[in-house]
Amino acid sequence: MSSSTAHNSSSTGELLEALKGHLWKGSLKQQLAALEHLGKLGESGYQVLMDFLLTAKEQAKPTIAAGRSLQILHQADNAKVADFLETDFSTGLLPSTVCQVDYGEVQTALIAQDFELADRLTLQKMCELAGPNAVKRKWLYFTEVNIFPDNDLRMLDQLWLIYSEGKFGFSKQREIWLGVGKDWERFWPKIAWKAGKIWTRYPGEFTWNLQAPVGHLPLTNQLRGVRVMDALMNHPAWSEQP
Repeated sequence: MSSSTAHNSSSTGELLEALKGHLWKGSLKQQLAALEHLGKLGESGYQVLMDFLLTAKEQAKPTIAAGRSLQILHQADNAKVADFLETDFSTGLLPSTVCQVDYGEVQTALIAQDFELADRLTLQKMCELAGPNAVKRKWLYFTEVNIFPDNDLRMLDQLWLIYSEGKFGFSKQREIWLGVGKDWERFWPKIAWKAGKIWTRYPGEFTWNLQAPVGHLPLTNQLRGVRVMDALMNHPAWSEQP
């Protein structure tokens, strides 16, 4: 082995160790930066991501970093990675076994970062949760939201959070809403659903990627006005965490 080859090998090893340190022990910002670097290193980087995901699975802790790891691996054109995903993560990070509705389609869309599809599927699944009348009309009454099981809302929220680098989800929207004193007219512009007196038009004026403001998604029937959103923000799922 030439001295330059040995040096390159040593540098790569040192880089991997540094990235692993950031991934396992760093802040979320450091984790996300490390993940992007690891995804560009090919086989060696993929192996670190797979090990990280297995550890998260063993600990039953589906974190934001684990969600981003899974997204990066799904983008990899690698047979070993494909086999790993099929064997260990065929249904994603979060199984919906504790819920009344199967959110697998939502999870698949979020893993692919197809946020527009995930948003449509989220409303569809919420209508399924509300019952056949809601499925037929394709939108929700606030009274139907009031009786949603806590587990289902938490599941949808967790799916959006872990696959959006922590930017989207009901709990993020609620955090912003509480931060403006529950003032809806201050809240809508914060999440870019309204500018002045003009509502954001669906779907073309919404931002379907991570460049959107925090809390921009999911839309949760935005065109129906405040009552559905108010029911979501006041649902006991957020105040009665297990």
